[in-house]
Amino acid sequence: QAQVVESGGGLVQAGGSLRLSCAGSGRTFTNYAMGWFRQAPGKERAFVAAINLSGSRTYYADSVKGRFTISRDNAKNTVYLQMNSLKPEDTAVYYCSAISWPNTPAFNAWGQGTQVTVSS
Repeated sequence: QAQVVESGGGLVQAGGSLRLSCAGSGRTFTNYAMGWFRQAPGKERAFVAAINLSGSRTYYADSVKGRFTISRDNAKNTVYLQMNSLKPEDTAVYYCSAISWPNTPAFNAWGQGTQVTVSS
């Protein structure tokens, strides 16, 4: 099971940028595609972005396409989410997870997440 720790969230004004990081532990990290998900207050957790094992393929939810970029550094066991042109509706707790391509969490376990708050 891939264990992860998310970081990089914060408070930002609309139109601003943030870069989230997801540090993985355990050898299983390098055996999985990885994805970012988010959960806004009162809503279910939703898929945001995915990247395959090698980093050569990505997949995005329509709501973030063109604004967010997912990447990974397997040497550092880390996945990133660069978020640009942020909108108030991007406010949520962001989680990363190993996935079954393209957007299904591989395990029924989540880290603590990182809070992103976008003010208007």
